[in-house]
Order: sequence, then C-alpha cells, then structure tokens
Amino acid sequence: MKPKLVSVLTENWTMTDPRDVRGIVRMAQEAEDAGFDMIMISDHVLLGPSAGSEGRMENPRDYAMPGNQDPATEWPSSIVMLSAIAAATSRIRVGGIALIAPLRHPLALAKDLATLDLLAEGRLVIQPTVSWHKDEYDALGVPFTKRGKILDEDLEIWRRVWAESPASFHGEFFDFTDVYVDPKPRTPKGPAMWFGGESLTDPVLNRLVKYGSGYHPLGRPKADDVAKLRAGLESAGRSIDEIEMVGGTRVEFPDAHSVAPLPEALKGIPAQLEMGFSTFCIKPSIFIDERDKHAEFCREVVRRVDALTS
Repeated sequence: MKPKLVSVLTENWTMTDPRDVRGIVRMAQEAEDAGFDMIMISDHVLLGPSAGSEGRMENPRDYAMPGNQDPATEWPSSIVMLSAIAAATSRIRVGGIALIAPLRHPLALAKDLATLDLLAEGRLVIQPTVSWHKDEYDALGVPFTKRGKILDEDLEIWRRVWAESPASFHGEFFDFTDVYVDPKPRTPKGPAMWFGGESLTDPVLNRLVKYGSGYHPLGRPKADDVAKLRAGLESAGRSIDEIEMVGGTRVEFPDAHSVAPLPEALKGIPAQLEMGFSTFCIKPSIFIDERDKHAEFCREVVRRVDALTS
C-alpha cells in the first residue's frame, strides 16, 4: 500500500507569517499539487500563562506540545482556515486535527462541521479531543475536570443530529428536544473521525471503537497501544483493518537554531508500515526555513517516500 502523506499547516511560524492566512491556503494547494493526501490544522481558541509552564521548546521549529508554548503563540481559527482550504482545493483531504470540541456548544459545532463537510465535498476529517490547557477552559467557562464527559456527550449529539431531524438528547450537560440541525453533512454518518493521544487510554479507546475511523497517536506509535486497539475493536465486532493508522516523522534537531534532516526523519516510515500504519504527518518548518521552497519540499517528500516504500 502506498503511504498517504499529511502536511501539518499550523505551527510553521519560523517559515511563514501566521497572519498570512492566505499564504497557508497556498501551502495547502502546493501540498495537493505535489501529491499529498491531506493537510491538517490544529486548534486552540486561546492560550493562558500556563501554556509555557514546562518551558519553551528548545528549537522553535519543533511541535507545540502541552506546556511548551509561548502564550502569545498564534493559532488562527481552525474551522475558518479549513473552510478556506476546502474551497481552494479539490482533491486533498482537510483535517481538523486536535479539534477541542468541549470548548464549543455541540449543536453549533455540529452545524459548522456539517457545512464544512459539504464545502469540502466529503473530504473533511476531524479528530475531536479534550486537550490539556486548563487556562483555556477556565477563560471560556467550561469545567476542565468534566471535559471528557462533555466530549462523550458531544459525540453522541453529533451522531444523532447528523442522522436525523428532529433529534433529541437529554444528558448531564446538554438537553434538547426535537431540534433540526440542517443541512446534513455530505458524508452520510458525518465526517471521518480520528482519535488519539499520548497513550491509548480507555476513554480514547472507547471513543475510537464507537465512532472512530482512524487512530492518530501523539509521538511515536507504541506496539502495546496497537495491540490494545486491535483487541478493543475485535471485542466490539470491528477489525483494525477498518481503521486508518496515522503515524508521523520525528527527528532530533542538530541544534536549537537549525532545521532537521529530512532523510533521517523519513527513515522511520518503513518500520511504522510494518506495524500497520499507512498515513504519515510531516510538518514543513521542521525541515525548511524558506517559504518559497515549500512547493519543492513537498515534491521532495513525495519522491523520497516513494523511493523508500516502492
């Protein structure tokens, strides 16, 4: 199976201006032209002082992780960005990955996601998550310690309102009767959903088994988590073959001021393929500093991955 490539289009601020949102759309078009399968946009509504509680990332090109961010880090609206990218592309999938669902009302978010799926003509993928940043929850008036239970209600509400009108739900956090949330998404049961995290916890596994079409762990995939996923799916009458397994590229920077070598990062792909992973995320700014080299970088990635896996 030919690997699928995902371009991470947030957090590339060492190579592009985060206020140049049209430029990010053009990066998506360049990735599509080069043969990438998908782009992804991550999510924060806001950051508070504790965003940097663990100190800053040593190299600013690296991934933003819990506690390693400057609170002034730019996070353009993921749904607005994905809508623009969906309208400007025709083939590439658009991913709202790490979409912090509990921060929004589930009915309003259901409407936005259904409309986005129509705009993308079924190319939308989402990864609902609870995230990690308590300041963000506090500022928006959402109980941080209840975020997992809120997400579980969100997912059930989406399933209902995307399937039928009128729909009703009576839960701990949300309660409504006979509401019409239309239009429905292009995809019959709603957008494809990935789930993941630093480890495959029981709540994540349960959501994936009930609603998921993809598994996207944070960091390097772990064999124990894959085995747990396989067993959980089988116990529910599902197969791991139904699940898109999403890996990535991680590499050590030579120092705090330089980009990382692309060939070294891609060397990890064959081993992940052996584990059953088929889709791989790549963040451009880890490997290049110059925005005008992005299109050629995308083509180089495709060429190198084809050579590694042919």
